[in-house]
Amino acid sequence: MKVGVLQFFGWADRRIPLESIYQRAIERFEIMDRGGYDAVWLAEHHFSGFSVCPSVHMMATMAAARTQRLRIGTAVSLAPFYHPLRLAEEVALLDVLSGGRVNWGAGRGFSRVEFDAFGIPVEESAARFRETVEVVLAAWGSERLSHQGEFFRFENVEVLPRPLQQPHPPVWMAATSESAIDWAAGRGFSILMDPHCTRADLAAKRARYGERLAAAGHAMGGRDIPMARLIAVAETAERAAEIARRGAEWTVGSYIRGRAPDGGDPVERYVNEVILHGTPEGVVDQILGLRETAQLNYLLCAPLSQESFTLLTDRVLPRVG
Repeated sequence: MKVGVLQFFGWADRRIPLESIYQRAIERFEIMDRGGYDAVWLAEHHFSGFSVCPSVHMMATMAAARTQRLRIGTAVSLAPFYHPLRLAEEVALLDVLSGGRVNWGAGRGFSRVEFDAFGIPVEESAARFRETVEVVLAAWGSERLSHQGEFFRFENVEVLPRPLQQPHPPVWMAATSESAIDWAAGRGFSILMDPHCTRADLAAKRARYGERLAAAGHAMGGRDIPMARLIAVAETAERAAEIARRGAEWTVGSYIRGRAPDGGDPVERYVNEVILHGTPEGVVDQILGLRETAQLNYLLCAPLSQESFTLLTDRVLPRVG
């Protein structure tokens, strides 16, 4: 099983200097590089203290500069907010500068705050996302590119540089909804699975993806399907539950908001059904359980505290990675 880290840049305590959030993340990159992780995947968000990384490709360049073997993923490049030619250039440049270590994850986003601030109708998000992905992949595979689409039009453009990895970096599409899973499977894309659905939903979505992929005539063999999970690890189950609850309150209050889908308490839903939490041994058992129920082959961990990250690295990764 591959193990990576989904790196958020949460700024929960505004008394802490913002630059310390970035410094701690960079220190983690170096630890991951030495510690056996497959990749770090960087989260892009805008206009919220939930994660203060508005330039995922700039942060990825820093991660590449401070590491030697760790693969550098975007989770995700929010494609509707980019001109596709600019996005193709930036990811290709990152691939060259990192020595061919890029994993490109693309997504459409869903935060209305972000769409409103950028002046993009949220109703256009799916169509913009799909056209942008189409153009990026075409740009990486063409000497010169012309395109006439719904949102973008250009003629005979040479996009430089080309990615170091050929024909292009490995590509994943973020897929949360059933329609997104169906689209990605129908096109033969691998998917990134989100950290906010329940463990039961994760298994159901993974099964749906496999079914739709096969129905479209695409093979599953050899695909890595990263499944992101919020994780709280501590020396005692009680301490881990405390970290999990604090992380759930922060996630719900700053980012998700609203009620749980069944009308219940969203914090309780996160603690009981979403977050993996417990002692190192207990979390190992939960991860191995997901390998059986959700066909987990690539765990993307989002540690909810520095304590969780340390125990994950020292006592969980050696048993599951």
